[in-house]
Amino acid sequence: MADTQVLVASNRGPVSFSLADDGALSMRRGGGGLVSALGELSGDILWVCATLSDADRAAARRAEEGRLDVPGIGAVRMLDIPPGTFHRAYNAVANSTLWFVHHMLYDTPNKPHFDARSRRDWQSYEAYNAAFADALAQDAAQGAKVAVQDYHLTLVPTLLRERRPDVKITHFSHTPWAPPEYYRLLPDDIGRQVLEGILGADHAGFQTRRWAEAFVECCAAVLGARVDREARTVTHQGHVTRVGVHGLGVDGDALRARAAEPDVTARAAALREQVGDRRLIVRIDRTELSKNIVRGLAAYRELLAKHPEWRGRVMHLAFAYPSRHDLPEYREYTAAVQRMAAEISDEFGDGAWDPLILQVNDDYPRSLAAYGMADVLLVNPIRDGMNLVAKEGPALSKNGCALVLSDQAGAADEMSGDAIMVNPFDVSQTAEALHQALLMPADERSERCKRLAAAATALPPQQWFADQLSALG
Repeated sequence: MADTQVLVASNRGPVSFSLADDGALSMRRGGGGLVSALGELSGDILWVCATLSDADRAAARRAEEGRLDVPGIGAVRMLDIPPGTFHRAYNAVANSTLWFVHHMLYDTPNKPHFDARSRRDWQSYEAYNAAFADALAQDAAQGAKVAVQDYHLTLVPTLLRERRPDVKITHFSHTPWAPPEYYRLLPDDIGRQVLEGILGADHAGFQTRRWAEAFVECCAAVLGARVDREARTVTHQGHVTRVGVHGLGVDGDALRARAAEPDVTARAAALREQVGDRRLIVRIDRTELSKNIVRGLAAYRELLAKHPEWRGRVMHLAFAYPSRHDLPEYREYTAAVQRMAAEISDEFGDGAWDPLILQVNDDYPRSLAAYGMADVLLVNPIRDGMNLVAKEGPALSKNGCALVLSDQAGAADEMSGDAIMVNPFDVSQTAEALHQALLMPADERSERCKRLAAAATALPPQQWFADQLSALG
């Protein structure tokens, strides 16, 4: 029954479920900027997402039409997509193809390799997107606003427009967007389909101007669409899509309130006992290929080799959240991170001082504690849509941290003036940037950090989301 005025579609929803041995289900609310943004909105909202586990599927089957009421969010409809279809759409297409293209991660002499199996995977991606379009079409009120999220759901805007031409649609890409010459690694028909899918939206949003412009150039080069670069519009098959830039920031007040809770202060005390009065370089990332952890560790190793005066006086906390371990490239990358960390400890550790603490597990309170303590925050992705670590760190810094930031992070657009910028492929430059950051006078570090925090919190999630709904008129 079509009845909802604002709908959000994303692969991952605001809640997840776990199943006890006796069959009882328990619900856990998720984190992240989008969940926070929706928690602040009032009115009639429905979030449409996929089931990600057996427990999610059980919850969806027990709920009437898969719809659940979630306090602080509204209604959530979880789509019970067959596991095989979901696996092929999510892992083989979204995470192993579209993610790799937009982050420019392919080892091109060997990959990509599009064959008959790839076509079956693509059919699953089409089916997955169609399931979302069907659900949104069923639940949207006349003239409703629909906000579709990210590279998992690029086909939804056009599929939904075919089903419900009355609704207003915005699509937001949280990732970078590949330039035309790299985008053309995709098979011609698939590359066209992705672009045409997003162009079904009235508004297409991106984190930075650079990614928005790359999308517009792909539309011109691949589709032959009519583009107005100044007005930032794309006209294709008689439909006009406005392209907008919305750089997602962090909610500083909410973040600081969470960082003041007892579990965070307890972890801060434990870290301080480990670190003592040494200077602290912090990095917090998923073990994701684009995050460039191995080169970051190599830069720290070169810092200790070229500037031996820091030995015993500095520690590097590298907190890595396990990511996509069902993909072999990610398992291998995590192992490479662990090998590099072990080599640094073996080469420079002396019994009284361990130069590095690497922890590969999910511990959000520990990350918040580390942000508050950092003298230097290292954020050196190969390519990143935004990178909220670069924003969370300055927002939570207690004494002012220096930010060493990759020029390939979307956050560079807003923060390059007060960060120490690096080419993420240049390990020696990154090592010298760490040295410069450690030498930065405390008052300069503090002033820079205040300006970085102001930039980081300028567009909090609530405003970011509201702006996109407003762009629909």
